[in-house]
Amino acid sequence: TARGDLSLTYYEFGTLAALELFHQASVDVAVLEVGLGGRLDAVNVVDADAALVTSIDLDHTDWLGADRDSISYEKAGIFRPNCPAICADADPPPRLIEYARRIGARLLRVGQEYDFSCTGATWRWRSDELELDDLPLPTLTGKQQLGNAAAALMTLTSLWRELPVLPTAIHFGLLNADLPGRFQIIPGRIEWILDVAHNPRAAAVLAQNLQIRSCPGRTLAIIGLLADKDARGVIAALTQSIDTWHAVTLEGARGRNSADLMILLQEIGASVAMATNIQDACQAALAAACPGDRIVVLGSFHTVGPALAIQPWLSNFSLLSSGGT
Repeated sequence: TARGDLSLTYYEFGTLAALELFHQASVDVAVLEVGLGGRLDAVNVVDADAALVTSIDLDHTDWLGADRDSISYEKAGIFRPNCPAICADADPPPRLIEYARRIGARLLRVGQEYDFSCTGATWRWRSDELELDDLPLPTLTGKQQLGNAAAALMTLTSLWRELPVLPTAIHFGLLNADLPGRFQIIPGRIEWILDVAHNPRAAAVLAQNLQIRSCPGRTLAIIGLLADKDARGVIAALTQSIDTWHAVTLEGARGRNSADLMILLQEIGASVAMATNIQDACQAALAAACPGDRIVVLGSFHTVGPALAIQPWLSNFSLLSSGGT
């Protein structure tokens, strides 16, 4: 085979296992998320009936290329001839457009073949073939979620002949979608916000959402990043939004040491403390916070996931962390 003696990766084994389970369950619809890029990703063994590229930014540059144009080509690799190819990035690079046209994919771009607008308490969506008015705003928090919902609608309606969806189902989805770790808000005397933002663009969106959701007190951040991420770019995007930082070391070969993050934060004059694990970082941030403050956990699924597991917002977290009963 082309792989020679190379074994399957953990992710490839997981993808194959998922596809086998989908087959055994005879699912009507399978939604597959690309892990890295698209063209060479494990899920691209499937010829999708529709493909969606949500955004294009600098990430995984060692594998995908150093500029948006190169990365867009890798992402466009999930497109298929004569199938809908939705692009929710308002500024798609030329190589994505060229690739879609070369293979004969049906390119559907935001601002071109489909668009949306907010009308106050509701919003409007339209494509070349359909208009939907008075849609409920997504319950998912964050300004970007309206664009995500519009892209999902374009994907759904592009398959309407094969997969008819009732308007009531669209309304239900918008009102009930749940996405842990994506500007997930846990209210309380000290508010917690969990966001896996791990590249500069996602960090800029997080900063925008933090600005929109004002806070009477300070904003404390717990940040942990993988070593291959643009830590300097992520920090720069959030500099004006964070008052104090808690840098945490992520476990595993790909984890970045908190000392590296501390150096980058000190370069910009930020107030920063270090922690060797998520629990210690949550404990330190909670001890430093006052009612009316908020704590933002960000930077990776490897940061947010452990925070969700230990639930530091619970009233007994401090007691549990100190080993009490």
